[in-house]
Amino acid sequence: MGGVLAIDYGTKKCGFAATDALRIAREPLGVLRHGGREESLFTHLARLLAERDVATVVVGVPLDPDGGSGPQARTTAEFVARLRARFPALDVRVWDERLTTKEAESRLRERGWTGRAIRAERDAWSALVLLEDWLSAS
Repeated sequence: MGGVLAIDYGTKKCGFAATDALRIAREPLGVLRHGGREESLFTHLARLLAERDVATVVVGVPLDPDGGSGPQARTTAEFVARLRARFPALDVRVWDERLTTKEAESRLRERGWTGRAIRAERDAWSALVLLEDWLSAS
């Protein structure tokens, strides 16, 4: 089966979350502020992949509320194409990430986090919500 790595992709920063090979344990893996330097992002991603038994990468696609693809969804699709070319052995999937940020913020608030702490970890927790949504549907 293999583990799954989820990416909440952004052009300036990305959040990451993963599950183990049995897809039982799930954890946020932090946020990378890459500032648009994609090589930095791919280096970080290669490090995460080397540390884990990952078979699938799930990238969140920010669809419009009506399900359509806006500019950010197209930018994400372009990133996914480059990701697939860079890591051809991985099964790269895309998944609707609508409302993951709101859910992530809610979970962090439930844990007593506020303000800057929420903003600092929001993208990693959004990746965790994305991962859980994808696993539930798989």
